[in-house]
Amino acid sequence: MEIAGLVPNSTVDYPGVLAAVLFASGCNMDCFYCHNRKLINKTSELIAEDAVFAFLQKRKELLDGVVISGGEPTIQKDLVTFIEKIKNLGYKVKLDTNGSEPTTTRKLLTDSLLDYVAIDYKAPWRRYREICRYVETENVQQTLEILKNSKINWEARTTMLPHITREEYIEMAKGIFTLPKYVINQYRIPKVFLATDKPKMEVKPYSKDFLLQMEKEISVFQPNVTLCGV
Repeated sequence: MEIAGLVPNSTVDYPGVLAAVLFASGCNMDCFYCHNRKLINKTSELIAEDAVFAFLQKRKELLDGVVISGGEPTIQKDLVTFIEKIKNLGYKVKLDTNGSEPTTTRKLLTDSLLDYVAIDYKAPWRRYREICRYVETENVQQTLEILKNSKINWEARTTMLPHITREEYIEMAKGIFTLPKYVINQYRIPKVFLATDKPKMEVKPYSKDFLLQMEKEISVFQPNVTLCGV
C-alpha cells in the first residue's frame, strides 16, 4: 500500500471517533480545486508500510479509528489486505473515496472491513469531465447505490464551487435518492494548482450568506444536509 502522509490524530475526519488519517498516493481524478495535488501523480515520498503499522500498534490504546483518504485509496491493488491488517489491530476504519471503483468498495463492504464511508458527489454528472477530468460517472453512481444498500453509516459530500450554479446544486440534490447525510463544504482556493487552471482560481468563492441559503434550499430535497467549513 502506497502511503504518502499520516496525521497522528484527528477529531474532525471521522465523526465521533478519534482517528489517525492515512493519505494514499495516486488518484484517477484531477479536480482543479484539489488541496492534495502532490498526491495525484504519485510524486510524494512514501511512508514504509511497516512504519505505518508500527505506529498503529503503538497507538492502539489512544486511538479508536483510522481514516484512509487520498489521493484515491480504492485504486490501490492491496487496499483490501491493508485494511484487513488494520481491522486485526482492533481499529474502526473510515474510507474517503471519489466512488470511482465500485467493485473494490463492494468487496470491502462484503468482507465487513469498513465502518464508515465518505463519498464525494462532486458535480452534476454531465460536468464531471470538466470539473474532475473524469468521465466514467456511472461508476460513481454505482458506488452510491452500493452504499445505499449497505448497513454501515456513510455520507456524501460536495464542495460548493462557485463554478457551479445555484440551479445546478439544486439539480444535484433533486437528482439523487435521499442521502443519510449530505455534507456541503465551503470552497477554498488551493495553494497549489495547474497553471492552466489559473482563470478558475480567480473566481470568487460563494459568500457565507449564499451557502446558508443553499443549505436551506437543498434541505427541501435532501433533509439530512449539513453545511461545514463556514
